[in-house]
Amino acid sequence: MVTQIQSNLVTMRKLAIVAVAMFGFGYALIPFYKKICEVTGVNNVVKADTVENTQIDNSRVVTIEFDSNLSGKLPWAFRALQTSVRVNPGELTTVMYEIRNTSDHAVTGQAVPSYGPQLAARYFKKLDCFCFTQQTLQPGESRQMAVVFVLDHGLPDDVSTVTLSYSFFEIEGVARKAG
Repeated sequence: MVTQIQSNLVTMRKLAIVAVAMFGFGYALIPFYKKICEVTGVNNVVKADTVENTQIDNSRVVTIEFDSNLSGKLPWAFRALQTSVRVNPGELTTVMYEIRNTSDHAVTGQAVPSYGPQLAARYFKKLDCFCFTQQTLQPGESRQMAVVFVLDHGLPDDVSTVTLSYSFFEIEGVARKAG
């Protein structure tokens, strides 16, 4: 009987050690996961509290131009409602885009941004954007969508114009399965 009790105590100690080790491993994964996401750019959505300096730099004006494109077979009409805006670094700016499904069936698309010059991407902080999610439009549906951004003060002084270009690509099969 004593050997059975001793055996149970040894097993309980081993299980307790395994449980503590599993908890420690799970706890250690949090900073590891955050670092991997930071390095790879996964989930790189700017939070409002990560914009370090929101004071407006009135001594400088930068022109932001807007471009909109569609992949070859996407049956949508897509355009920025403004072709350009003039902003001061640090100024919160909202720009609207309009999109319309010209087909007779639901279609899902995803917008991908690009910047010119390319280095401007580091200084263009989007707080809200239609490019963060897939967009599904029903036949004939149109929608206005916002991009809310702040141009960071660190943008090099020799950059006076930034082009923000969105290209929409169809996500095939999504709308038909959902509908």
